[in-house]
Amino acid sequence: MTYVIAQPCVDLKDRSCVDECPVDCIYEGKRMLYIQPDECVDCGACEPVCPVEAIFYEDDTPEEWKGYYEANVGFFAEIGSPGGASNTDVSDQDHPMVAALPPQNQA
Repeated sequence: MTYVIAQPCVDLKDRSCVDECPVDCIYEGKRMLYIQPDECVDCGACEPVCPVEAIFYEDDTPEEWKGYYEANVGFFAEIGSPGGASNTDVSDQDHPMVAALPPQNQA
């Protein structure tokens, strides 16, 4: 099991979760942040600091955002487990599901 970042993060990318993560497993895509499931230790430190409540324990992800588990896993299909987000640059790509979304209005 792992934590999942869902739709409320799209076009926001607050990064509070990145600062809080003790294992550096939250990576930045073009439009949202992604949790590398093999690097996540399920500590939950990221969840309470998210200002838009976009982070969920995998089993607790709301039904309408269940597809974001696959988006988080799929984002790492080519890059695998880089061993820490601070060792990588911001990606200029997103999972296709996220890339296809219209711009999100962050009020």
